[in-house]
Amino acid sequence: MTATPATPIGDVVASDYQTAAVFERHGLDFCCGGRRTIEQACRAAGVDTAGLIREIDAVLNGRAPDAPSFASWSARRLVVYIVDHHHAFVRGALAPMLQYSGRIATVHGQRHPELIRLAAIVARVADEMTDHMQKEERILFPFIAALEAAAETGGAAVAAPFGAVANPIHAMEAEHQVVGDAMAEIRELTSGYQPPADACTTYRVAFSELEAFERDLHAHVHLENNILFPRAIAMQTAARA
Repeated sequence: MTATPATPIGDVVASDYQTAAVFERHGLDFCCGGRRTIEQACRAAGVDTAGLIREIDAVLNGRAPDAPSFASWSARRLVVYIVDHHHAFVRGALAPMLQYSGRIATVHGQRHPELIRLAAIVARVADEMTDHMQKEERILFPFIAALEAAAETGGAAVAAPFGAVANPIHAMEAEHQVVGDAMAEIRELTSGYQPPADACTTYRVAFSELEAFERDLHAHVHLENNILFPRAIAMQTAARA
């Protein structure tokens, strides 16, 4: 693709996930904020639009031949990848995050009171993500898979108790925003995951775990908000037509 100031950020990353690093480097949200254009995002963050586009072009022109092309994947393949890769990562990461954040709040909270707030946010993120993933895996993802299967076989439109698939999708996107905002607050509380000079090993590991979680969350939400969900809405619209 050719990136322009009017191109939505999510479309750029969907075309080549390697461009995500450019947006990450400039602090631009490409997952929950993926529908903003490059120009809108740059203006809000005080980033030079032309310079950013040059960086994007450099990535697109040097694309690795084995880089995954998520936008070309079927919805069912995306669902399997999201569950096996991102949901599995989240489930494996939550227990250590809760343990480490609670421990450093107890040991270092008097000198660093922000850690008490940090531990509370991590606990909220864990609850939100656990409930969120269950709803996707039990309700939304199976429905999207059924939509695609019906479209491929020419079968009847799939009925659902929630009506338009946009209804649960909008709920999932709102939950993505809640968790994204929580992680942004964590990033602020930790000064960009930079431990202070008096940080012990557990303190440093806790910050490293949180940063890895946020990085995975951005990729996770991008695949859903910018690729899987729009496709599901389009499939149901086409089936009803």
